[in-house]
Amino acid sequence: MNPALLGLAANPSLPADLLDRLVPMADEELASQLARRPDLTTGQVRALAARFESVAVQLVHDAALRAEDVDPDVQPLAALALLEEGVGLQRWVRRFADDPAAEYREKLAGCPGLPPEVLRRLADDPDVRVVSTLARHAPGLLAAELARHPHAEVRSWVAANEQTPPRSLRALLAGEGSEGTVGGLPPARACLVCDQEPVPPGRAPERPRGERRLLPGEACDGAHESTVHAMRCRALGNPATPVDAVAALAVHPSAKLRELVAAREGLPADVYARLAEDPVRRVRAVLAGNPSIDAAAIERLAEDEGPDVQRSLAHRPGLSLDVLTRIARSMRLGFVPLPCVVTATATEVAELATATHPALRRLVAVRHDLPEPIRDALAADPDAGVLAAIAPHPGLSEARLRAMVDRHGPRVADRVAANPNATPALLEQLVLRHAAAYSVLRTVAEHPNATVPVLLACLSQRRAGRHADPSAAAGRPELPPGVIAGLVDDDRWGVACAAGANPSLPVEVMRSLLTRHA
Repeated sequence: MNPALLGLAANPSLPADLLDRLVPMADEELASQLARRPDLTTGQVRALAARFESVAVQLVHDAALRAEDVDPDVQPLAALALLEEGVGLQRWVRRFADDPAAEYREKLAGCPGLPPEVLRRLADDPDVRVVSTLARHAPGLLAAELARHPHAEVRSWVAANEQTPPRSLRALLAGEGSEGTVGGLPPARACLVCDQEPVPPGRAPERPRGERRLLPGEACDGAHESTVHAMRCRALGNPATPVDAVAALAVHPSAKLRELVAAREGLPADVYARLAEDPVRRVRAVLAGNPSIDAAAIERLAEDEGPDVQRSLAHRPGLSLDVLTRIARSMRLGFVPLPCVVTATATEVAELATATHPALRRLVAVRHDLPEPIRDALAADPDAGVLAAIAPHPGLSEARLRAMVDRHGPRVADRVAANPNATPALLEQLVLRHAAAYSVLRTVAEHPNATVPVLLACLSQRRAGRHADPSAAAGRPELPPGVIAGLVDDDRWGVACAAGANPSLPVEVMRSLLTRHA
């Protein structure tokens, strides 16, 4: 699809008669874009829905298509989407429960408010995909029943269901064995892996010859190990799973399971202490962001040499400023205001702003509510990182912003461009001298102070490489209509699309576009 037409489909100034012309010529991509318009008439909605069922489903989820507009025999996916949204017709429920197509019964199983007799029928469905979807949403008593289902895939999705009773979740987390009973459950007899490839005793399966390909890591030697692992992951991520059952897996050989335990709040302190010593850095990084860990675990993690561990710790609310400053000395923490810096007292702010180490000054420079003396002192800092942090502060003068760019150029250019007080002259200078710096063009093009000469300068930059995106400039309505008209044929996809969506695009150009691409 022509990018200018895609833009035109989103253009708020598109006349009604041209919208009528655009609907019947739309391919699926263009129809999807048109479906997002808030000004569609009932007839246009129905026309778009009739062209592509995927668009009909989109319109349902956007509350634009009603049940009376849908024939379930012609557009079953749209009818099922209405049931999923809770606004479908009840007679459709039994129609889809008896549908020979398993994909439709599967979608029905995920819909809310199903009658008990339909739930029962879906629970007994011969297709495991249908029962698995039901297991994810089933009410408590039915979920407890499905926890004993002979297929491991069904049990795996019961483990993700927050309505599953804690007793069943505890049993599922214990896992199943190939003999006897584990966790009070009989062993599962099948999984999706061994459904496709019978497993000889003592041998792992080869690639299945069926229609479903194995995902990396899927395997079954008769105990359905990959499905059991997925089931434990889902149970650990389920807030209804009892704390004691979660804590028991803190020593499991699987790093993925220990990572999920590390994310769980409300566990005993000794469990967190053990996880703080975990040999896998990812586990420790997840633990560092857990709001339930105590001061001892925080101190241990603050000494961790893993940068992702320390970064996760730095972003946690309630961290002491002392710990944060220790972390900041060893790694860059970006330009996001950290919680303990946001809540720092006036005294602490002043101490950070005058610290010897530039990393500490950078911590406080990202705040945009600094007192003028502190702000101005940081704006004259010799460290480029401090200047980059303070540059978007709304109180800075143009002279100070220019001085930053003169001293450090591309290292601060995009940050200076984000300053709300940046003048048109400064913005134009940034485009002409520093367009190759990451995000400068987009930041300038979106700036409310960008004048027409500034926007034209953005659009003229072709040397800036893949990071620069002048399409934001092409969408600005301040551009002269003649310039916008020329941009609809630009060889840069994003520019042409943005020009087509520009509300200042002349109507005659819109008509010409439709005529050329009809």
